[in-house]
Amino acid sequence: MSPRTVFSPYARIFAAVPGSLAFSFAGWLARLPMPILGLGAVLLVEDATGSYGLAGAVAGTLALIGSLAGPQWARAMDRRGQGLVLRVAFTGYLVFGVAFVAAVVLDAPQWSWFVLAGLTGACGPNIGSIVRARWADALDADARQTAFAFESVVDEVVFVIGPPLVTFLATLISPPVGFLTGVVIGFAGAMWLSGLRDTEPPVQPVDAEGPGWASVVLHPIVLSVAVVYLAVGAVFGAMDVVVVAFAEEEGAPALAGVALAFYAAGSLVAGLVYGVVRLPGTLAARYVGCVVFFGIAAQVLLAVGSLPALIGALSAAGLAIAPVLVSGMSLVESRVSRAALTEALTWVVTGLTLGVTAGSALAGAAVDAWGAEAAFAVPASAAALAALLILAGAPLLRPPSVESAPAASAQVERPAAG
Repeated sequence: MSPRTVFSPYARIFAAVPGSLAFSFAGWLARLPMPILGLGAVLLVEDATGSYGLAGAVAGTLALIGSLAGPQWARAMDRRGQGLVLRVAFTGYLVFGVAFVAAVVLDAPQWSWFVLAGLTGACGPNIGSIVRARWADALDADARQTAFAFESVVDEVVFVIGPPLVTFLATLISPPVGFLTGVVIGFAGAMWLSGLRDTEPPVQPVDAEGPGWASVVLHPIVLSVAVVYLAVGAVFGAMDVVVVAFAEEEGAPALAGVALAFYAAGSLVAGLVYGVVRLPGTLAARYVGCVVFFGIAAQVLLAVGSLPALIGALSAAGLAIAPVLVSGMSLVESRVSRAALTEALTWVVTGLTLGVTAGSALAGAAVDAWGAEAAFAVPASAAALAALLILAGAPLLRPPSVESAPAASAQVERPAAG
């Protein structure tokens, strides 16, 4: 496949949507804290206490509270517009993020670390869902898979750049600098995105008979994808903790970010290809296949015994990430009404971040108890669980009518709003 074949569909979607380059790049900046804050919290707290268990618990709290608050922000955006809600949320994000770092550095009571980390997470709406909602409002059904694939690639670029950045800042300058860099960049990106009003999806009028939060989260597709993403997120959360601990055991802590960047780079390549290749089968069948491949690919982590082996294993396992995320998001987008799309996508990401919470905590405890090399069993087991969950839940993915191709799926499967 030539570079022109890969990149021309992406060029077409940007040409078709005026202002898309600005909102996508602003969204990338606002998403940069995704890996920085979790990994930065691990590095900050572990440096202050020497405990990976405590560090994983604090990072998990940040992700947990953020995942629970995210759908509420998304619902507010559907009703009141993205710009206003982004400005309010990220002002709190900046204030509480700085306060969290100060609490750790000044050795405040540890309960305050959890509170401030949670408040920081609570003030971070899911930016990926916000940007995808802008694409979905502007493109037809066939182009949305390409746009969603591009945004998954953007996510992976974040994970290529973020881990090395925060690791180098934390290890070569000081741990607080790594975390604070993520907070400031995220705030700047969100403020920029909030000002791009021309590409904002229209506000959905409040409808007493419209979909409530319960009907959105209990939608069979949303629920099924969110549950599988719990296990997928556990892989991501565990990887941050275990890779940092393994690199430290090997005497090269600064290489943790490099190793994680290779993990994201594999996903980036896979995402670019997945976005332009039209695979046979239904959206649901492709999603099932991607999750099963993800579960199998992660088992290479069990063979890791050195840093070179770790980088090779992560590069291979990373190839499975973007297809899982793109196929799951595309399936949700094709089945949920436009009036609740941002909220539905955010509930799915909530499953992912709840998994990150669990994965961080479990991996921290495993490192303290078994050592880093043995703790790779945590992400490998979580990936296997994702594959088992998708196979068990496959009947829930059956469409209400015949699902033919991505170009038609949104029109055939989408119920009427309200």
